[in-house]
Amino acid sequence: MMDQDILFPGDTLGIIGGSPSGIMLARAAKQMGFKVVIYCSDESNPVLEEANVKIVGKLNEKTKLQDFAQRCDVVTYTSEHIDVEAVKFLSQFTRVPQGSNTLEITQDRLLERAFFEQLNINVAPYATIVSLDDVYQAVGSIGYPCILKPIQKGFGKHRKQVIKKQTDIAKCADIIDLGTYVLESWIPYEKELSLTLARDKDGHVSFFPIAEDIYRDHRLHATIVPTDIADDVKEEVERLTTEIVKEIDYVGVLQAEYFLTESGALYIKRIIPALYASGYAFDKATDISMFEQHLRALGQLPLGHPKLVRPTEMVMIETKDLDALRTQWVLKDNWHFNYFRYPESLKPVSAEGYLLVTAALSKNARQQVEATGIWDDQVGEAKSSVTEE
Repeated sequence: MMDQDILFPGDTLGIIGGSPSGIMLARAAKQMGFKVVIYCSDESNPVLEEANVKIVGKLNEKTKLQDFAQRCDVVTYTSEHIDVEAVKFLSQFTRVPQGSNTLEITQDRLLERAFFEQLNINVAPYATIVSLDDVYQAVGSIGYPCILKPIQKGFGKHRKQVIKKQTDIAKCADIIDLGTYVLESWIPYEKELSLTLARDKDGHVSFFPIAEDIYRDHRLHATIVPTDIADDVKEEVERLTTEIVKEIDYVGVLQAEYFLTESGALYIKRIIPALYASGYAFDKATDISMFEQHLRALGQLPLGHPKLVRPTEMVMIETKDLDALRTQWVLKDNWHFNYFRYPESLKPVSAEGYLLVTAALSKNARQQVEATGIWDDQVGEAKSSVTEE
């Protein structure tokens, strides 16, 4: 008897949340013949334009959430910041293959670090902090520079404090009473690597090519596929990620991020149990997109085996880039634009869309992007884990 949990054309996919990734996921779902129901808290969010059925409601409105769940054969979330309790609630009424367990671990920095340590994966040295005295005591073993971060992710820069010398510790007083923190050591690194993968319900895994991510002002700026790394580094990234995936109960696309040091050591940064923006690069870089692969995993279809088609650089487009990009729009035949189409009522937004630059070699794409001078005023961050989320 055929598995009744397989998604067929005509079945209904539910997407919860207003992440830009939901826009492309909905388009891919409709192309595969699925109906799409979207639940979002803001009626102006462009993700709703892609829905066959739109439901606007908060993540704690249980009546609306139940109605949403019962309309769907499967529900997925596209952001790592989705409310865990909402996911657990939806699971009572429909299938949510991603589950909530991995999400719960990754939203808590202490849980996440304990999980990695249990697998003997390198993490930056850290200490748990509940008072200012704890910072003074821990900095002796952690060393300078370091950073104080809340254990719950998603608060942004205003709840963090970089500590470069002892006099900086006093600056933590304003935030220390707001919750529990981790004090984390500075890890200088050469590259930030990401490995995007899909996992099916039987635990089978399919990897995308390893990418290099570039962050500016704490936000993803660009992703380069493929990245130039030694074979032994590539093998170790895949081995570590495989070990992680064996220990989680998750179905869908997931990303693991690592710091690669000058000496060749790898430190885990985080895992993202959702569709992260660096995966946009695979729209052009590989023969299957992140979005189709996610749908295949959710719908219990055979996973694709992504093959590199062409080196690609993905660059996030910010509002201030729009005018300068008009020139490139009419000049470049290998620049591919994807805009999220946010209405003026929701602006400013952190990302207007993304740009994909294809080339014969990754370095050629990078040179083209740099040659425009559009992003010259954006000073790259010091390559250290101290700046990262």
